[in-house]
Amino acid sequence: MRIGIVCYPTFGGSGVVATELGLELSKRGHDIHFITYSQPVRLDLLGSKVHFHEVNVPEYPLFLYQPYELALSSKLVDMVKLHKIEILHVHYAIPHAYAAYMAKKMLQEEGLNVPIVTTLHGTDITLVGSHPFYKPAVTFSINKSDAVTSVSQSLKEDTERLFKIKKEIQVIPNFIDLKKHEPNFTDCQRELMASEDERIVTHISNFREVKRIPDVIRIFNEIQKKLPAKLMMVGEGPERKPAEELAEELGIAEKVIFLGNSNEIDKILCFSDLFLLPSRTESFGLAALEAMASGVPVISSNTGGIPEVNIEGVTGFLSDVGDVEAMAKNAVFILEDTERLSTFKNNAKEASKKFGISEIVPKYEQIYKETLSKSLVL
Repeated sequence: MRIGIVCYPTFGGSGVVATELGLELSKRGHDIHFITYSQPVRLDLLGSKVHFHEVNVPEYPLFLYQPYELALSSKLVDMVKLHKIEILHVHYAIPHAYAAYMAKKMLQEEGLNVPIVTTLHGTDITLVGSHPFYKPAVTFSINKSDAVTSVSQSLKEDTERLFKIKKEIQVIPNFIDLKKHEPNFTDCQRELMASEDERIVTHISNFREVKRIPDVIRIFNEIQKKLPAKLMMVGEGPERKPAEELAEELGIAEKVIFLGNSNEIDKILCFSDLFLLPSRTESFGLAALEAMASGVPVISSNTGGIPEVNIEGVTGFLSDVGDVEAMAKNAVFILEDTERLSTFKNNAKEASKKFGISEIVPKYEQIYKETLSKSLVL
């Protein structure tokens, strides 16, 4: 199949999943065309089966805000015709499904019918999509898609609760390439980050308010009172500076290392002992899954799709949002005993296997085939 993939090209979970999906599909013989405003951060392999097409938005003084949706729709039309793309898979309802629908209607004027598969990832539904300004457009975009998938059962239920959805939503969970989480190096160089007696706690995100970054710092503060530890903060965003200030205020700045964005997540997780994810909401919890695949147990909130990934008392622990005390207590429980920590690490790695890319990608292939066959009948 010739598949067009539209996504955000950033470090966020939806962009990572879309990129990994496209790369795996290309390995399975499909022609993949990424169409977005810059090359996805995890897309380092372009070739005969993987292509990137940049969406340029011309600057016009007339517009206060440059019309990305218009530019994207036009680019999709051009790329479908030029490369004979058979199906569009868009990640995020707005603006991507909205722009794809407009492209579809333009193409129909020329006798071309290109079906749209829309994958819902989370904030396009629970945050942006539920805003009264955008709700009609999100509802329209979902209902006009030819097939709709959601990355968790929790997100599917949220979508059906918040919007008047006429389409069936199929749950296809996020996934990871387990091979990428098998260390390809013999030495994690753990000693560069911490001394031998210190536990290494890690948090990876885009440092937005929804991630509850201050809770990460406060949880770690309680951990380090009980045992020697370091905290690795990986990512960038508006909450980084306040987090640095809070670490200073608590007197633990020398134990908290801010690494910024990184393409070496596998190496960072290799020397990690525990992962913190106290988010206010997560549609799935891809960062937690990546940690588990590297054998890192997870302390998290019990919100959204996280309980579908992190198994209470097996791969880590779940607590109510904002319950720093409980999260810290559970973290210490795992970290204070080496044998117990080893058990949780093994459990985390084993549980991650059901989300392996080879288990999940065929489900998308099946949806493409079904959607294409239905569009041929119409």
